Amino acid sequence: MFKVYKKEIEVSGKKISLETGKVARQADGAIIATCGETVVLATVVGAKKVNPDMDYFPLSVNYQEKYYAAGKIPGGYFKREARPTESETLISRLIDRPIRPLFPDEFKNEVQLLPTVISYDKENEPDILSITASSAALAISGMPFMGPVGASRVGFIDGKYVLNPSKSQLENSSLDLVVAGTKDAVLMVESEANGLTEEEMLNAVKFGHEGFVPVIEMIEELAKECRKPEWTVEKKDLSEVKKKLEETFTEDLKKAFATRDKQDRSNQISEITDKAKKLYEENENYTDLDVNSQLKNLEKIIVRTDILKNKNRIDGRGLSDVRPIECEVGILPRAHGSALFTRGETQAIVVATLGTSDDEQRIESLDGLQRERFMLHYNFPPFSVGETGRIGTGRREIGHGKLAWRAINSSLPSKEAFPYTFRIVSEITESNGSSSMATVCGTSLALMDAGVPIKEPVAGIAMGLIKEGDDFSVLSDILGDEDHLGDMDFKVAGTKDGITSLQMDIKITGITFEIMEQALSQAKDGRVHILGEMNKALSSSREDVGKHTPKMEQVNVDKKDIAAVIGKGGATIREIVEKSGAKVDVNDEGVVTVAAPDETSRNIAMQMIKDITAKAELNKIYSGKVMKIMEFGAFVNFLGKQDGLVHISELADKRVAKVTDVVKEGDEVKVKVIGFDRGKVKLSMKQAID
Repeated sequence: MFKVYKKEIEVSGKKISLETGKVARQADGAIIATCGETVVLATVVGAKKVNPDMDYFPLSVNYQEKYYAAGKIPGGYFKREARPTESETLISRLIDRPIRPLFPDEFKNEVQLLPTVISYDKENEPDILSITASSAALAISGMPFMGPVGASRVGFIDGKYVLNPSKSQLENSSLDLVVAGTKDAVLMVESEANGLTEEEMLNAVKFGHEGFVPVIEMIEELAKECRKPEWTVEKKDLSEVKKKLEETFTEDLKKAFATRDKQDRSNQISEITDKAKKLYEENENYTDLDVNSQLKNLEKIIVRTDILKNKNRIDGRGLSDVRPIECEVGILPRAHGSALFTRGETQAIVVATLGTSDDEQRIESLDGLQRERFMLHYNFPPFSVGETGRIGTGRREIGHGKLAWRAINSSLPSKEAFPYTFRIVSEITESNGSSSMATVCGTSLALMDAGVPIKEPVAGIAMGLIKEGDDFSVLSDILGDEDHLGDMDFKVAGTKDGITSLQMDIKITGITFEIMEQALSQAKDGRVHILGEMNKALSSSREDVGKHTPKMEQVNVDKKDIAAVIGKGGATIREIVEKSGAKVDVNDEGVVTVAAPDETSRNIAMQMIKDITAKAELNKIYSGKVMKIMEFGAFVNFLGKQDGLVHISELADKRVAKVTDVVKEGDEVKVKVIGFDRGKVKLSMKQAID
């Protein structure tokens, strides 16, 4: 019934297998990829007809994690997988980025790629396997995919590179780098590092590239055996349009791109676009999309030629120059920390808020429920580029926020040293090139303004590339147009000494390691320059948190006393909160964290906790309150919630006939600890008086 094709290979001691022919046979391509007990099903389907109104390649990648893969039932009311999680969105982008550049420009068919995790062993991460499975599904589909691509994860443990480390190995790694590309070139890099040098990062990329080449060869062998017939892609002859546009608008476009103000430049180009469309509005052979595509190609040629031949950028800067930078901190009076970072026509208001462990983000995933103490939310409203549009959080916002998160994460203090939870919000108020790197710089300043003792300030810079044949130019601090018309978007963030995050997307079939080396070197110079400008506003963290930040203090209590601090049904901890006005949190290790709006409130809460957990000391005198009268004595609450018995013989320095002759319930008395009997405390009033 089934004609199954299967290939296997061992990479870094782990067997990877690819299989097709049994499952999802109506898809254009379907692959089941397995590594250990992690299994991914990747399917791809392409529309057989082209939408004539489509002016871009409509590729959609939707990575999904099914909870049954880890033997789990989803939380929540509906008990089924809902909208994509942040992790699923980020991995979807990770798969999309190396695949998208490998389709020809004229291919505009809608393509849907669905990598789905159907088994997960909690050791072999499904993201790399999903890139491999997706690449293989495309390779056998017959679509005009100029792959296949491969991918590797690289760790750096004890000074050595580790290929495709397990989840447990990554916990001890100073690097988490994902690299993807073809056999000949790198197309995508995504990483988080703990201050590694440029050389160490470049060697990590090389190591990862060498590691996935055998996987690409396995995909090629599989495709030779079962690849479906190749799709025919029609290419419309637009040479006549190209020639006429060049003759008519070259000088106007050169003038537009010589305009340094972004809005003025955009307005001029928009006017030229309208004129170009009018030239062919009565010509039925060419659509507006045809004219627009050729005009964009002309723009690309003009900008790229000027940079390559004349080393002349759109705004007149040199290739390695960074735009003017202005930094301000403490701009919002009630915020815990704030910064305004402006670089040219890119600007971000970044705000830091400090909270307690109650504010940590709870994340449900295939690995179980996790808590995250550092959150970074990036917002890109339409007004930042002078447009109207939808308000919301899309894949771009999530991806840019996570890039900045990776850049900052390794510089944060440990929870033991600084027990706060951090939330950063970056509001992009202007954008013309690399708002994600502006977010990195603004975040570093906002955290320092909030009094967070980060290890070192962190800055980021976006690099670009213009390449024609062997001739190339690397650009520092790229503009939006340089990004759009260039061949590379290469973002590097780090301290003055090392890299904390690196992200690279290549829009051509790949770049050499020589270009990468130059880009990293040039990026370091730019990063150090930006850090110098940031230092003019604030060069290190403030000595203490701000006056509006909850003051936090921690105390360790014996694990046996956790129940006493919490109380039955939480009654005791609620009483502490009500009486003190502080926020109190107790973890399973016995660490009690008190966050209060002022010192008085914090001191009241700390004293109540100390009273509850304090141990009675022999021969020490305490103040207490009579709680209960018995014939044989009185029970006195003398230390927080601790009670002891004053025997009738210890009430007074004389014979006492009735306990009520000396004390009654509610009396405030002095008592002395005179002994312990099977965990119970023996008290004396007469010895306290003596």
